[in-house]
Amino acid sequence: MTNIQFAKRLQPLKSNVFADMDRAKAIALAAGREVIDLSLGSSDLPAEAHVIEAIAQSLHDRSTHGYLLFNGTQGFREAAANWYEQKFGIKVDPQTEVLPLIGSQEGTAHLPLAILNPGDFALLLDPGYPSHAGGVYLASGQIYPMPLLAENGFLPVFADIPAPVLAQSRMMVLSYPHNPTAAIAPLSFFQEAVAFCQQHNLVLVHDFPYVDLVFQESREWADSSPNSKSLVPSILQADPEKSVSIEFFTLSKSYNMGGFRIGYAIGNAQLINALRQVKAAVDFNQYRGILNGAIAALTGPQSGVKSAVNTFQGRRDAFISALHCIGWNVPTPEATMYIWAKLPSPWSENSVEFCTQLVKQTGVAVSPGAGFGKSGEGYVRFALVHEPPLLEIAVERMAEFLH
Repeated sequence: MTNIQFAKRLQPLKSNVFADMDRAKAIALAAGREVIDLSLGSSDLPAEAHVIEAIAQSLHDRSTHGYLLFNGTQGFREAAANWYEQKFGIKVDPQTEVLPLIGSQEGTAHLPLAILNPGDFALLLDPGYPSHAGGVYLASGQIYPMPLLAENGFLPVFADIPAPVLAQSRMMVLSYPHNPTAAIAPLSFFQEAVAFCQQHNLVLVHDFPYVDLVFQESREWADSSPNSKSLVPSILQADPEKSVSIEFFTLSKSYNMGGFRIGYAIGNAQLINALRQVKAAVDFNQYRGILNGAIAALTGPQSGVKSAVNTFQGRRDAFISALHCIGWNVPTPEATMYIWAKLPSPWSENSVEFCTQLVKQTGVAVSPGAGFGKSGEGYVRFALVHEPPLLEIAVERMAEFLH
């Protein structure tokens, strides 16, 4: 067999604990166990009827069946810009400051190709979303992990970044409300981040998929966000001139459109143009009908968003209550669809083994904290993607496993 030589940039991508978890789930299924999968953050709720109707109507329009270039996305870009202006009070130019994406993950993974030269550093949250690291590795960059600790509210401490690393750094990636810790950040934190990035000539990237999945206990956060209808701030409220910042939004969470793969980047015009250049070399835009559905989501009734938030809040309350009943005292998160739980002894330093054994023995699948970064070790993430009765059964099974 021919000895094929692969690029060195693939080496860091080989280790994937989520692939290990998939294998463990397959073993449990083969053994006849009923799997309750709380490992994947994919909403089980449906997209709204008016969104589906907009897509369905597009299917019968033959003009939607061809390639879709940038100019053909103007309607979607205008809807995105208007959505941002209404939600955050920020003026956005749909021509130069918005770029459609195949989900925010595509954007966060491709942007490093436009910013990093080989060997440059990216400052990433640890724990953090795996595609943030994947994009840096594909760009042959280096990663400096910013540890997120409970005592700091799972916010990074910028003063702890070594000066030699800063001298080689070109970008910082933040994401609040945060996956996996479910932490939220105030506007003052983002203002500090913007000032830090301006001082050190860094591009500031904010991945913002959970903007709407914030629960009512967090309403006081709105007070720190002038002119905003959101309970949590946009990075662009801390950088209204869009001097160093770009933000990524997806319709996967707010509008239950994960499988439709639709999101957008919004922010600094130079960064938008650079990402557009990378994207032009990789793909066209997705089917126009999906963009029509996204326009319907952004401009139509928002009652479905509120309903989804209420659903996840009910699931959160039921799951936390069940955990407390079995003696697993986990803080109640204020946002996202996740529970970030510190593992009890004897699993406190082996989240992967806990998760693989749990699914094999009980059929309950969860995500190991180590899969999100070194600082995630000792935790697990539960995704609230089932109704409360099934979540409570999952906790009952975990109680048997733990005792």
